[in-house]
Amino acid sequence: MSASPAVRSLRAAVFAAVCVLLAAAGHGLATGSPPPPWADGAGFLAVFAAGWLLGARERSLPGIGAAVLATQAGLHVAFDAAHSRAAARTMPAMPMTPAQGMHLHAQATAVTPHATAAHVLAALAASWWLRRGEAALWSLLRRAVAFLPGLAAWWRGTPVPPPVPSIRAAAAPAPVPARQLLLRHAVSRRGPPAPIPYAT
Repeated sequence: MSASPAVRSLRAAVFAAVCVLLAAAGHGLATGSPPPPWADGAGFLAVFAAGWLLGARERSLPGIGAAVLATQAGLHVAFDAAHSRAAARTMPAMPMTPAQGMHLHAQATAVTPHATAAHVLAALAASWWLRRGEAALWSLLRRAVAFLPGLAAWWRGTPVPPPVPSIRAAAAPAPVPARQLLLRHAVSRRGPPAPIPYAT
């Protein structure tokens, strides 16, 4: 069962926000400075696009965990490149040998086993949290569809069905002339008397 663009956008935005915040926090703890805001924005847009493309249906915990770990690795590389670029811009203009540049890059990208383990555990915890939210959202949508047909159209991306025409009420009786309304209780006694039955 596929989701509508609105539902996919909502889920992709939550996924991108969690992944970027987690990667930015890990990068800040590892290097001592958060990534530049433009790197956060670019990372959010990239992860949002990937999440939107993969968010057509409900995802399981292994699928979400693999996506989060892959996203964290990609964001880690991107934030390191942005950090190195920002550091190169702020350093005074002085000649630097290729060996010195490689040494600075190695220092920026060095990750200890403890930091890697903490990052993986944080990614797994975020995956579990995202899976719980995913299950809750789809369960809520399935239950609400029975009561709100318009929500089903929003969820599945199908057009809202036209309303069923209601059964027309019985045609109102023709208007009665005022003369008949005034004389409706009058009793006419004119005419020959009714025959009296008798036995022979």
